[in-house]
Amino acid sequence: MPKKIYTGKIINDRMDKTVVVAVERLTQHPFYGKTIKKVSKFKAHDEENKCRVGDKVSIIESRPLSRDKRWRVVKIIEKESR
Repeated sequence: MPKKIYTGKIINDRMDKTVVVAVERLTQHPFYGKTIKKVSKFKAHDEENKCRVGDKVSIIESRPLSRDKRWRVVKIIEKESR
């Protein structure tokens, strides 16, 4: 089975070698049919601590690295301009 790959924005980078990535997706409301934006937050492993808040990154599914971490940062797509 192929591993899942998501693209999201970093919302927290205060932990050592860990970042929190918010992945947005659009779904339709089951009754009203209106398009709704849903946000899922994933903790991802960032080995070199290169990622900063606001960066757009790609994450891939991996084996459990800690109690909450099941994702790894593959690459930084876009750096946040400061």
